[in-house]
Amino acid sequence: MEQNWMEYLEPLMKQYDKRKHPLNYKNRYQLLVMVILSAQDSDRHINELTPAFFEAYPSMNSLANATPDDLYRYLSSVRNFGNKSEWITKLAQMIEDDDKIPTTLTELTKLPGVGRKSANVIIRESGNNAEGVIVDLHVVRVAPRIGIASGTQPEKIEKQIMAIVPQERWNDIGMALSFLGREICRPTDPKCSICIMNKICNYYNETLQKHEHVTSDSN
Repeated sequence: MEQNWMEYLEPLMKQYDKRKHPLNYKNRYQLLVMVILSAQDSDRHINELTPAFFEAYPSMNSLANATPDDLYRYLSSVRNFGNKSEWITKLAQMIEDDDKIPTTLTELTKLPGVGRKSANVIIRESGNNAEGVIVDLHVVRVAPRIGIASGTQPEKIEKQIMAIVPQERWNDIGMALSFLGREICRPTDPKCSICIMNKICNYYNETLQKHEHVTSDSN
């Protein structure tokens, strides 16, 4: 493993510095609801359907008065909408007011439908101090490819990244790796030649070596 990963990660974090999460939220209430709805679904889909939802339920207080059945007309196209409808109505009843939305990892993960990844997203987007690193499906793919983590379990990958990156940069690195995965380091046909991390990326260098080996064999 590289001795000084931060030397290579700083340009990546600078490239995506302060970029907002792809979910098109307008406040913390909307952010919390949208993060829960987006699990196993696409940000684009959630962005498309939530304007009508938030027109009907503009605040945590209004959502607290709804039943899961009330939400189905707005959320029926969302993956796992039944459970998600129950989760968000239940947490609305627990919180009651937008100003009372938790700000810490411990308190956020007590809410129904909110795991570590979701909590880390909410903390990052709210500008609160990081307590962990966002590890979404993109980071699960990208971090082992680069070589800054190994395995496929999000929490283990998160711990490995936290051991490499100073805590004051945890909010930055998770989202930077996620954006890299969305835009460059795609599941198939990654754009390795233009990737800012290709100099030290295990995946790229192994692919390059295989290509050179095949080329030399064919000559």
